[in-house]
Amino acid sequence: MPSTNIAETWKKNLLVQQIMNYKEVLWLNGDYFMNNEATMNLSLNEKDILEAEQRLERFAPYLAKVFSETEEKGGIIESPLTNIVSMKTELESRYNVSIHGEMFLKEDNKLPISGSVKARGGIYEVLKLAEDLAMKNNMIHHDDDYTRFSHSQFKSFFSNYSIVCGSTGNLGLSIGIMGAVLGFNVVIHMSKDAKQWKKDLLRSKGAKVVEHSDDYSKAVEVGRKQALQDERSYFVDDENSRNLFLGYAVAALRLREQLNEKGITVNKENPLFVYLPCGVGGAPGGITFGLKTVFGHGVHCFFVEPTHSPCMLLGLMTKQHSNICVQDFGLDNQTEADGLAVGRPSRFIGEFLEHLICGVYTISDNELFSLLHLLKDKEAIKVEPSAAAGIAGPVVLYRNKENHLVTGQLEKATHIAWSTGGNMVPEDIWYSYYEKGKIITHK
Repeated sequence: MPSTNIAETWKKNLLVQQIMNYKEVLWLNGDYFMNNEATMNLSLNEKDILEAEQRLERFAPYLAKVFSETEEKGGIIESPLTNIVSMKTELESRYNVSIHGEMFLKEDNKLPISGSVKARGGIYEVLKLAEDLAMKNNMIHHDDDYTRFSHSQFKSFFSNYSIVCGSTGNLGLSIGIMGAVLGFNVVIHMSKDAKQWKKDLLRSKGAKVVEHSDDYSKAVEVGRKQALQDERSYFVDDENSRNLFLGYAVAALRLREQLNEKGITVNKENPLFVYLPCGVGGAPGGITFGLKTVFGHGVHCFFVEPTHSPCMLLGLMTKQHSNICVQDFGLDNQTEADGLAVGRPSRFIGEFLEHLICGVYTISDNELFSLLHLLKDKEAIKVEPSAAAGIAGPVVLYRNKENHLVTGQLEKATHIAWSTGGNMVPEDIWYSYYEKGKIITHK
């Protein structure tokens, strides 16, 4: 059935009608598994995540050598888990809710090298490609010193290969920065939603940027076609890449260590609620898979999307995934949250998460700017608009707890809003976000 016919059928649904009117909504997944069966019979498992973590550990000495900002942690790319006590108090007061348990911000806005959650998957995929090529050509072995990747013969070798990617911004930065340092020829196809400063930064790092007047899906399509024309060209496919997915999933292993250090127990009786900003679905999908693998039924993950770009919500709700797009429902896919400005979701992610994702909520651009402003005032933390999306999560749940799948578990919950980017935003641009949020908050 054509996507337009499918959309017409679903337009009779009351929730879809609210979505079409750009209302903030919460959708709960009726196919969500409340037990540990969710991760059974999947094409990936804990072994795959552990292998990805081991690969990142092999590359850690190299990363520490070529990126000084990673030296303190020995080349491990990780972000702090910050208890946002003042922000939680502000949320309770502002929205007249009572949030039980502690609330944290997972500050991927502070991830080294490229300053966003995409550093996890994007850098991992480039490193895996480099390792695969080097091993295939007998240039490196698993037990070798990986600082050798910084030597001129490796850069010369990689200069014979290209990496191509379609991006709204942050994935392109991660791929571009890492690929260029290794010596690859990097071509990033950027959608119309991508910020100019991200394009400029990529070019300054040595990547070629191809600008498109269309949205994310078109940039990916063109990038994919280009890569297929050259056998030495590798396409990083944000919609379908298992390597990106596993790079993101490693975050769960690191988070477990951070929670243990803080003395926080996660199980069915003491659940963890995690709120993840979502574009095409790769980063939040990989993190969700990792969290469900590590914590089982002790963790419940929610995606959050802009009211103008709820592609994953519509894909999951209708079970049509990439067969539909937001434009089929009359939505314009126009949002200041550039990393989330995606009109068509990943089929791979949607189908993979069928039983793993607890729900999806939407948020307006005005609310994003307001939360960005409040986070700076209350916690002195700077994020970009899309990265503020998860902060509203506890409010949404407590406002809807009478209809919630896990109502009885909110009393002993721990909440984590995943902050996905912001560290590399130029100061003048970030300040304009802050001022806009200030006006919205206090009007």
